[in-house]
Amino acid sequence: MRKDYKIFGIKSPFRGWGAIFILVIAFISCRGKRDPGRVYMPDMAYSRAYEAYAQNNLKQDGINYVNYPVDGTIRRGDLFAYTLLNDSNGFKMAAGIKSPLPVLDSNQMMEAQRLYNINCAICHGANMDAQGPLATSGLVGGIANLKLDQYIKEPEGQMFHVVTYGKGNMGSYAAQLDRKQRWMVVQYVKSEQTKGSNSGKDSSNIKTSAKDSSSTAKK
Repeated sequence: MRKDYKIFGIKSPFRGWGAIFILVIAFISCRGKRDPGRVYMPDMAYSRAYEAYAQNNLKQDGINYVNYPVDGTIRRGDLFAYTLLNDSNGFKMAAGIKSPLPVLDSNQMMEAQRLYNINCAICHGANMDAQGPLATSGLVGGIANLKLDQYIKEPEGQMFHVVTYGKGNMGSYAAQLDRKQRWMVVQYVKSEQTKGSNSGKDSSNIKTSAKDSSSTAKK
């Protein structure tokens, strides 16, 4: 006949070794009100609070932690990666790239204009005629007049390529604008290029002609 043992006044079907095991577990687990005792899987209860890009010793501690996105991953809601290289061949191939965005509505176009004014107008000017503050100050040269024929005819893919990688004195804006925002700016520029343009006349040629005429008058 099986004999029941009492543990803390409660009948238990365990025999002597079972009672001892339970007593040991209870003793280890209940050390005090401020001490939780042994914690199973502490990582689930206590998180390691690290700054995303701060230096740490996780690898030395044997903790597998990757603080950068895995190669080939795409942020949720982001466009597919732009894979053309920053070289002459990549620029040439960009002519065949089409914008993945549909035609922007009025609110989206206003946002695209805001992005242009913040990032581009300081050089290219609000009217895209290379009359931005930096251009007129003479501190930066070689700023493109986006109202000229060569830029009006430039494919949107090549314009996106330039905004992504930079060209000449212009640096890359990939850090300031994500892929969707870059395409939005390109669409805004393309929609505004033909408004109030000077039929693609090169302003540099106009200045040269004026200089020649004045020198002729002096003679």
